[in-house]
Amino acid sequence: MEYRQFGQTGLKVSELVFGGGAVGGLLINQDEATKRAAVRRALEAGINWIDTAPSYGMGRSEEALGWLLREIDDDPYLSTKVTIDTRDLGDIPGQIERSLAASLDRLKRNSVTLLQLHNRIGSVTKGYIIAASDILRKDGVLDGFERLQDQGLIQYFGITALGETPSIIQVIESGRIASAQVYYNLLNPSAGFQVPHVWGAFDFSGILDGCEKFGVAAMGIRVFSAGVIATDARTGRERPLTQGDTVESETTKAKAVFEKIGTDFGTRAQTAIRFALAQKRLYCVIFGLAELDHLEEAIAAQIKGPISQEGIERLKAVYEKGGVRPASGKGSD
Repeated sequence: MEYRQFGQTGLKVSELVFGGGAVGGLLINQDEATKRAAVRRALEAGINWIDTAPSYGMGRSEEALGWLLREIDDDPYLSTKVTIDTRDLGDIPGQIERSLAASLDRLKRNSVTLLQLHNRIGSVTKGYIIAASDILRKDGVLDGFERLQDQGLIQYFGITALGETPSIIQVIESGRIASAQVYYNLLNPSAGFQVPHVWGAFDFSGILDGCEKFGVAAMGIRVFSAGVIATDARTGRERPLTQGDTVESETTKAKAVFEKIGTDFGTRAQTAIRFALAQKRLYCVIFGLAELDHLEEAIAAQIKGPISQEGIERLKAVYEKGGVRPASGKGSD
């Protein structure tokens, strides 16, 4: 396992981060023996970070980690999240404090390495979207995070970089956050380099530029695009996060990609991970898994290393040919 400096924190994070999310769902849906085997194998392979959230399985992901991590001697870095109820913005720090307290209770821990905002970020607060102004203002989200940091309940805090790209960049450029979970995969790498308009990808351009400029540790998410890239099998848990995309449109794009590159860089899942690892401005890649075999596949991809520049150029040629819908631009997600 290779390790990268995690922004300006001084931490060294493994290139792969074990994702406890709902799409893969191993920590939610599998039996105890499988959960135990997966976490132990990940740590044995050198993975030193696990990412979860209260919403993953309605707390079941955090609960599983609570007993799993008490069984082992290793003490991996651990990140979780908080979702702000935008119907009640009178006490944002209080919301955050209560959410973290519940997470720590499920996790059976006194603190976590990283706490992240899970809401999408926009210009106006509405529904699941929270405005950048409500994140940055006095008694806003970041003030709430800072209070928990002062209490020693969290080491660092960050955001999920989904929503409206200009608003996301505004928060990144505040210089107040340590990390951002950044959407980056074979079907939409626009956060890292320009993707032709004809490909039809939601435009995340400028996000990794901002992270690099302000020392924000970018964590790659959705490397498999909810599983669509990794396999043709469907579980019903596939849910595209980007505006205008559907399972069908993502499937069509994935087909175009793999018709071009086939298995030249490993299995579909391995190719996806190796593509993300080639983006050196990502400090790590969070991957989800449903089965133990998926973990072994991810580990094998990391061992193979980043996809070659020649492979990147072949993919760019696919993007040039166009996707399946008009580009959505920098709008609300």
